[in-house]
Amino acid sequence: MPTSSFTNTCASFLGVFAGLSTATYVLQEDFGNTAAFFDKFTFYTEPDPTHGFVEYVDQATAEESGLININDDSIYMGVDYTNVVADGGRQSVRLTSKDVYNHGLVIIDLTHMPGNVCGAWPAFWMVGPDWPAGGEIDIIEGVSLLENNAVALHTTTDCSINDMGFTGDLQTSNCYISAPDQGNNAGCGIKIPSTASYGDGFNDAGGGVYATEWTATGFKTWLFGHESVPTDISDGQPDPSSWPTPDAAFAGDCDFERHFWDMQIVFDTTFCGDWAGNENVWAESGNCATLAPTCPEYVGDNPAAFENAYWEIVSLKVYQESSTTEEGGEDLASRRQFGRRGVL
Repeated sequence: MPTSSFTNTCASFLGVFAGLSTATYVLQEDFGNTAAFFDKFTFYTEPDPTHGFVEYVDQATAEESGLININDDSIYMGVDYTNVVADGGRQSVRLTSKDVYNHGLVIIDLTHMPGNVCGAWPAFWMVGPDWPAGGEIDIIEGVSLLENNAVALHTTTDCSINDMGFTGDLQTSNCYISAPDQGNNAGCGIKIPSTASYGDGFNDAGGGVYATEWTATGFKTWLFGHESVPTDISDGQPDPSSWPTPDAAFAGDCDFERHFWDMQIVFDTTFCGDWAGNENVWAESGNCATLAPTCPEYVGDNPAAFENAYWEIVSLKVYQESSTTEEGGEDLASRRQFGRRGVL
């Protein structure tokens, strides 16, 4: 066949194929902003796996103590900021979604996240089973007086990322929790340059929307201020392909399908522990070490310092990618993206 005829035939075929199949994100889970929000989570009450100076409480205790409530069509999740604590730890909540997810788009609208305070360690993240086998992505995380959000992945061996395709600053490239020449459990991390990405800076900017896309080839995250949220997000038809370069992108020499599956969404605010309470971190956290010799001493003796350590959630939605034809059929693979891995 002449080259020109072959090219035209291929172009025609691809044009027909493109017209028959389009990839769009459709709403899978809307957590809402009423009391029903908490019905979609379990309240973790075991000792903190990160060895924090914290007591995670059940839902009834959290409600009675005012650690959770509904404020003007938003969800409030805070910590105890009235009691001096000598033993055990400061009361807080840790929520884990009842559903598990495989691929998709997670979009959270926040007007407030825990502010900068010595000893606090808040996080919004996703984690798979048998950690670190099922993987972990930290979407929002920081400690004490840090001003920038740190997005990170944590995996078993043989997963690393490239330094390209994002606007953030690569901190570490090996996602393996025990990678040589990296700190213990550092994973692969990207720092978001804007101080409006975390803590007081985020809150002073009026909050914003974090979007996280998870596909077979990796993860991408974006932060939008409320004045710059894409119209497609506001309309409930998110289209990441039309958004600017992501703040963080994780792709490279990694089999993401092997390292990440059945992920659950987690909120928590702990104190001290393996990161915020590390002696070196405490000593280097601004003026924290001048306030108390150790992190637990400060956290236990200064309840009022943690009044601002709360989450205020306007919405949390999870979308799945659905490939549809002109007849309205749905691609079988897309229906495997949510729910138990391998279960339709």
